[in-house]
Amino acid sequence: MKKPVNRDQVRRRIHKRIRKKISGTAERPRLAVFRSLKHIYAQVIDDRHGRTLVSASSTQKSANVGNGGNIEGAKAIGKLVAERALAKGIKKVVFDRGGFLYHGRVKALADAAREAGLEF
Repeated sequence: MKKPVNRDQVRRRIHKRIRKKISGTAERPRLAVFRSLKHIYAQVIDDRHGRTLVSASSTQKSANVGNGGNIEGAKAIGKLVAERALAKGIKKVVFDRGGFLYHGRVKALADAAREAGLEF
C-alpha cells in the first residue's frame, strides 16, 4: 500500500526538480523564496560559493512588516530585498519559487522586487 504524502513533501520534491534546472552565480544570483503561514522569507544566493548575499524576512524588526502572512507583507519584503540587492550592486537575479505555486504571496513578492528594480 502506498504511503500518504503531505503537502510539504510534495513541495520539496517540486523544489528539487526546479533546483536541477536553475542555479545562482556571482553575476546572476538566485532569489529564493520561502513562505510559511505567518511569514515570508527571501534570500539572494550565490550557489557557486554557497553564500547568501542579501536576505529579508517578515520576522526582522528592521523590515517593519506587520504581517508576512498576507500579500501586503510579501510586497514589502519583495521591495526590501530588491533595495538591499541593488545597494550591493546586484541587478539581475534568477527567481526560485521554492516549489510554491507562482501565485498569491510568491507572485506579489516577485512583482514588488521587479518594480523596485531587480531584473529576472
